[in-house]
Amino acid sequence: MPMPPNPAAPRQLRLLLWLVVLILLLLVARPWLELLFYRLVAEPRAVTPRGELAGDEQATIEIFRNASPSVVFITTVSESVDLWSRNLRKVRQGTGSGFVWDELGHVVTNYHVIKGASSAWVRLNDQRSYQAVLVGASPSHDLAVLRISVPLDRPPAVPVGRSADLQVGQKVFAIGNPFGLDHTLTTGIISALERTIGGEDNQLIENLIQTDAAINPGNSGGPLLDSAGRLIGVNTAIYSPSGAYAGIGFAVPVDLVNRVIPDLIAYGSYQRPTLGVGVDEEINQVITNRLGVNGVLVLRVEPGSSADRAGLRGTRVRNGDQVIAGDIIQRIDDQPISRVSELLDVLAAYRLGDRLRLGIWRDGEQLELEVLLDRPGQ
Repeated sequence: MPMPPNPAAPRQLRLLLWLVVLILLLLVARPWLELLFYRLVAEPRAVTPRGELAGDEQATIEIFRNASPSVVFITTVSESVDLWSRNLRKVRQGTGSGFVWDELGHVVTNYHVIKGASSAWVRLNDQRSYQAVLVGASPSHDLAVLRISVPLDRPPAVPVGRSADLQVGQKVFAIGNPFGLDHTLTTGIISALERTIGGEDNQLIENLIQTDAAINPGNSGGPLLDSAGRLIGVNTAIYSPSGAYAGIGFAVPVDLVNRVIPDLIAYGSYQRPTLGVGVDEEINQVITNRLGVNGVLVLRVEPGSSADRAGLRGTRVRNGDQVIAGDIIQRIDDQPISRVSELLDVLAAYRLGDRLRLGIWRDGEQLELEVLLDRPGQ
């Protein structure tokens, strides 16, 4: 006997169908419902306590805080005459960085930053701006000195360190104005020492510090600092095929800066210390090898020079064809000398007015002479 139809079945099926539709609608509308809920109850999230900054972070912050008031932004201007109107036009030439050298308003930067400019403006950390006067420049070292007159609240000078005892791997900090962005701090390490690159007018700049601290256009002339916040170099160049940062930057070491800058301030140019002797590497090798002596042969002595006043003797010719070897410089103070390049490098560490002891070979005898480095005729 067949079962009678269940009148409740269609109703249950409809309820199930509506339940499925409702679930689908909720799934579709869920994002909008959540958004509405979040808007009704949205509040700032609780801040997770950070704790103290790490020691190296605090040290970096302190270095920047102390040094940044001494770093300046330099804008150079060139002037030209309009051939049609005869009016003088001033055109912004470029930008760079610099830093305060002393309390007298002297600012150190790179020579290439101000090269060819007719005027320059220096903007301080507090946005005060002053027209600068060019005091002196040394293209061979890519260094220049400007002076500004700041009547009140003069910025402090950057503390000066040493570069003779730097080691590869030391932390370094560069402050400058890359791409015109004021007071940018980048960090890195010393990657290498005693690098040589080409400078302005095809002159070589030697004994540079290489660093991987980011140095970009506009950083030139800014300070390179050690972890004690002391000046150890002047950022001068980057190595990059594209012109942007590629992980290789160079800085003029501070020991050289500390020799050159006082001369630029006092004389307007670097007074390179010389003995006043004529030398030649090829001739030197021939004569010293023949005599079995290490050192640099003095070919001639300039009249009135430091060497002349100290009594050095140059090479001379007797009876037309007999060559009498002059003095052979074997030592400057405690530095042994065997090549012309060594003689020049050692002399570069001295300044005018310094006294040094020359150890020389003369006619088979070892002698010592005292030399005062000054200008010829003084």
